[in-house]
Amino acid sequence: MKYFTSLLMILMCTANLNAQEIVKLYPGVIPGSKPAPANFKEIAPVGDDGIIRVSKVSEPTLAVFLPSKEKATGAAVIICPGGGYGILAINHEGYNVAKRFNEVGVAAFVLKYRLPSDAIMIDKSFGPLMDAEQAMYIVRGQAKKWNVDPAKVGIMGFSAGGHLASTLTVHYDDVKIENIEKVSLRPDFSILIYPVISFIESPHTGSANNLAGTNATQAQKEYFSNERHVTPQTPPTFLVHANDDNGVPVQNSILFNQALVANKVKAEMHLYQGGGHGFGLNNKTTSDDWFERLMNWMKSNKFL
Repeated sequence: MKYFTSLLMILMCTANLNAQEIVKLYPGVIPGSKPAPANFKEIAPVGDDGIIRVSKVSEPTLAVFLPSKEKATGAAVIICPGGGYGILAINHEGYNVAKRFNEVGVAAFVLKYRLPSDAIMIDKSFGPLMDAEQAMYIVRGQAKKWNVDPAKVGIMGFSAGGHLASTLTVHYDDVKIENIEKVSLRPDFSILIYPVISFIESPHTGSANNLAGTNATQAQKEYFSNERHVTPQTPPTFLVHANDDNGVPVQNSILFNQALVANKVKAEMHLYQGGGHGFGLNNKTTSDDWFERLMNWMKSNKFL
């Protein structure tokens, strides 16, 4: 067991090697937190599929991946890995994506956000949103340090991470962190990959239950059904989903896109006939590369 634990730690360290910096989200006491029990320790097992699945996160961080100065465009993306609000597929939907962004000159910040837990949070439903807001506060507030244009900072999320990203996309004015400087928490653009969107229409029950609980109130369901909160001020959004997704129904992306169109928000959606759920960067059912479509969209909207 000791050898196995050591091996996991080595693997985690290796996974972080390409990050130039690991930043703690909060310099002091984490807002909305309560002391973690002695047995509440972060774990990060590696699956047979090579995916590192992090759970029991009590100290949220940003892993900073910067492009070379020669390639840097000034654009930046905060990446929220998915995992049903139960785990974080931190390399599959985090580090690997960050490296791909670096190749095209985009700075990437992988958010290891707290997963909803009554053991460490006063209100577990808002813990992840606090972390997303704090991540935006840090990246935009320290943009100069990382050679980032503060007017080109986006949010990205996969699956439940897509729900978190879309929550910040529509609720950026509901400030739940200390923000004395009044740094804007509004993403300049949003990238949602097979996202959970609604807790009412075609919900992903696991994500909804993990975030808001099995006895969530109607008000909670309404708040976290993000398609209901799109306005003309919602950031431009790029969506990807597969029609045969049996984990998070494609209707989630369709509903959000419909709301964006109704509010005349710039939006682009790519639906694949196959791919299922959780394909990350590589949808093996097609030779099409959704990341290339994303780059085209970012260029057409002058984020690149």
